Amino acid sequence: MATVLHVRGQVLVGPDSVRDDIWVIDGRVSFEAPGPGTDVQTIGGWVLPGYVDAHCHVGLDHSGAVDRETAERQAVADRDSGALLLRDAGCPGDTRWIDERDDLPRIIRAGRHIGRTKRYVRNYAHELEPDQVVEYVRREARRSDGWVKLVGDWIDREVGDLAPCWPDETVVAAVAAAHEEGARVTAHCFGEESLRQFAAAGTDGIEHACGLTAETIESFAAQRIAIVPTLVNIDSFPDIAAAAQEKFPRYAAHMVDLHARRFETVAAAHDAGIPIYVGSDAGGTLPHGLAAQEAALLTRAGLSTLEAIGALTWEARSWLGQPGLTEGAPADFVVLDADPRAAVEALQHPRHIVLRGALMPTV
Repeated sequence: MATVLHVRGQVLVGPDSVRDDIWVIDGRVSFEAPGPGTDVQTIGGWVLPGYVDAHCHVGLDHSGAVDRETAERQAVADRDSGALLLRDAGCPGDTRWIDERDDLPRIIRAGRHIGRTKRYVRNYAHELEPDQVVEYVRREARRSDGWVKLVGDWIDREVGDLAPCWPDETVVAAVAAAHEEGARVTAHCFGEESLRQFAAAGTDGIEHACGLTAETIESFAAQRIAIVPTLVNIDSFPDIAAAAQEKFPRYAAHMVDLHARRFETVAAAHDAGIPIYVGSDAGGTLPHGLAAQEAALLTRAGLSTLEAIGALTWEARSWLGQPGLTEGAPADFVVLDADPRAAVEALQHPRHIVLRGALMPTV
């Protein structure tokens, strides 16, 4: 038998469940000690399930798909920050080769973005017209890991502001088609109107969601539509607005307003009971490895420290259908020097990272 890892300290199995220790045997979590004579390595600290970055883009940068070496560096950066489960919310390239690597995070893919012609970042999306959307939704549902990602809104240069990319009937048909294929739907939505569209169509989740209003918050809460606010990305809105100010002043003012009320918006969503999860939007213009920073920003938006930890770990894993620190689960966890319940910043400094039962090199 290979060396068994014994992890001692405070093992935060869930929000109300703490153990004194766990064992890693054959790459899996065990609550029972091995038999006598076993070679054991012991480490200790505050232990959490591996972090989840529920909105990132391994294999993508600002100009489109990247080569394998770059994608590997991105995945390693996530791993070294403690993010061991990623939901890739849109990528034009093929990253399935990562699944063969035991030293890289697990990725749940949403396929390639589905966007409107000339209404999204170049080289990112299938750029389509409304009559093509359902076909491509079905295609991406079949090649993804149970998610489809649509671009709900973007700047409309004729309008000079954010505007929905699709007619209402297209959104309804797209969501229905994905559900028929057994996939869940999420959408990039900054502005107010696209959020109304996707809520009315019965979407499963929304990315960013900074244009939520009292009306759409009520609808999201009633349907338990999850949001991934990506606050670390929304911090870039003032710079986007400044670059657009001269040519598109309405759009610039809109982006400034969405940024100014970002914490208030997430707080209102939280108070209404909308599920909220951590996502960084890494891989476009942002670096990878920011999930713990996003969790800290969620506490500024009204989540308690324990709720932010859940949005990063237990709750996010459950939402994505993946186990945490349960008997027999793959041993994916982080070990911290300090109690993150007392100081959320502790999440940013893992002492040890264990992935598929293996102790990863420290950085």
